[in-house]
Amino acid sequence: MTKAIRIHEHGGPEVLKWEDVEVGEPGPGEVFVRHTAIGLNFVDTYHRTGQMKHPVTFPMILGVQGVGVVEATGPDAGSLKTGDRVSYSGLQGSYSEVRLAHADRLIVLPDDISDELAAAAFLRTLTAEYLLRRLHKVEPGETILVHAAAGGAGQIICQWAKALGAVVIGTVGSDEKAELVKGLGVDHAIVYTRDDFAEKVMEITGGRGVPVVYDSVGRDTFMGSLDCLSPMGHAINYGTASGQVEPFPLQNLHKKSLTVTRPTLATYIASREDLEKASDTVFGVLRDGTVKVDISRRYALADTAQAHADLESRNTTGAMILEP
Repeated sequence: MTKAIRIHEHGGPEVLKWEDVEVGEPGPGEVFVRHTAIGLNFVDTYHRTGQMKHPVTFPMILGVQGVGVVEATGPDAGSLKTGDRVSYSGLQGSYSEVRLAHADRLIVLPDDISDELAAAAFLRTLTAEYLLRRLHKVEPGETILVHAAAGGAGQIICQWAKALGAVVIGTVGSDEKAELVKGLGVDHAIVYTRDDFAEKVMEITGGRGVPVVYDSVGRDTFMGSLDCLSPMGHAINYGTASGQVEPFPLQNLHKKSLTVTRPTLATYIASREDLEKASDTVFGVLRDGTVKVDISRRYALADTAQAHADLESRNTTGAMILEP
């Protein structure tokens, strides 16, 4: 027997239960992984509450990102071997001490990338990679808008975009967070709880607007995000921290010929080739200091309910990890 965090129904942090579970032997294409660090991401709260509307079977182990050591391999597990340090993103069930995982979704960690750094940064930096380099390729001199700039993903996007030569506007919830993101290179920090961010963006850009908005907040910000765009601009909603974007007439996009996208990381790393290429890029920017990750809080895996409550409070900054 081993321990894991499971839910038996959708709901608030109180539905997260620390329970005994059984894990079998690895089957074909599987490996047995003992976690050393586990990523805590806002998407985990969507799975807990049922916001994603995906069919699920209860009880369910939450979590989609983990780092650990391979302790056993099944048949056809490729080149993975016992003792390999591995990282993964997108495999449900990381809130556990040990697990079985599909070998083709695991990436062997370079020696100079620590377990904690991978747990804190792998999913978020993979997300930043496709957002900045593939979905909308940020060019030097572009002015971009990043919502929730002080969050775990927001900090990474802002740093990477700045390194690419962008002028970065970031929205935050407090003056303290504004100072934090300015230290990361954000050129203009807007405290959205006090100022109308769309008006501020137009003021900063001389009325031109921005070519792209990276919006992980959703319902509370997305219509305002459209107002921030320049003609032929791109509104990217990659998260829904405040809830799903409410339906709106497509005609609203007509006047400025706007484009709206609701992407997911899983699509951009679906193939093994894309996963490996993106991972190599991610390790590169973590290694050379383009992206620095602040691990702001660490929680014992058993205390995941408190971690979720803190994450949803919007009073946190940077990355948070769980320790098995």
